[in-house]
Amino acid sequence: MPKKPSKSPAGKGPRTPATKPAQVAAKRPKAVQKAPLSKAVPDLSQDRIVRALETIAAHLAAQGRPAVERESFERADAYVWHPDGRLAAVPRVSRVELFLLKGVDRMRDILMENTERFANGLPANNALLWGARGMGKSSLVKAAHASINADRKPSEKLKLIEIHREDIETLPMLMEKLRDSSFHFIVFIDDLSFDGNDASYKSLKAVLEGGIEGRPDNVILYATSNRRHLLARDMIENERSTAINPGEAVEEKVSLSDRFGLWLGFHRCSQDEYLAMVRGYCSHFGIKVDDEALEREALEWSTTRGSRSGRVAWQFVQELAGRLGVKLTTK
Repeated sequence: MPKKPSKSPAGKGPRTPATKPAQVAAKRPKAVQKAPLSKAVPDLSQDRIVRALETIAAHLAAQGRPAVERESFERADAYVWHPDGRLAAVPRVSRVELFLLKGVDRMRDILMENTERFANGLPANNALLWGARGMGKSSLVKAAHASINADRKPSEKLKLIEIHREDIETLPMLMEKLRDSSFHFIVFIDDLSFDGNDASYKSLKAVLEGGIEGRPDNVILYATSNRRHLLARDMIENERSTAINPGEAVEEKVSLSDRFGLWLGFHRCSQDEYLAMVRGYCSHFGIKVDDEALEREALEWSTTRGSRSGRVAWQFVQELAGRLGVKLTTK
């Protein structure tokens, strides 16, 4: 028998969905008017601001760089450059006579010819004197300077200016000081070399050839170094081995030595050349010693020093003169 549909409980009909409450319109806030400023901001023009900044920059630059003063260069024939812009006159240069330098005849003749051309206002090359220690590289530069000046008038004398290795970054300032002078100058850098992280070589590189102003016509650079390429060999090999392009790894630093037009190599002297140096010094300073005894003692001295060079010969002569009570003054 089919079931009858059940009736809904009394008073309860089917459920109807609840009606959504009406949304309340948001009240629009009234715009608030700002009160006008009592005083207007002064309108500084852009030109005035730029001029003010330029003035400040000029003052800062003047404080950071020493003023380059004009120098007459009549006080002396040799000077030492200081990084604060001073040139200290050297009344008496520590040097030896040109004829006392033995075993360097070829280098002496080339450097003398180059220096004389420059002193006469003719084209000449920057020179790099490199090679064995104690073989007279710096002595040759100073002796050549003195020899060139021997017969010149005061107004025509060549000036020698030494700049220390650690002051190379101030080379552009020195060039500015020398550029307008009527004299000719040898700028001398002794014992020049650079390590792997040293960037001061760029100042020297720019002065030699690469800068806009370049080297003044009345200035020539002479440098001495124990290294032909001014970098230690192990540093060159290290940079080549770690670089992406080994061919370009040290090109920038090695190319510095290429900018010296004149390369003069100094090598260790022979025994005969060493003894000739000793005899030359003894003759010049009037040290009278039996030649056989002189040779024996000089060779023994070089053996204890482990090398033969002009420096070792000079040190032996100083020892010998001291023992014999002879003063080393030029006759």
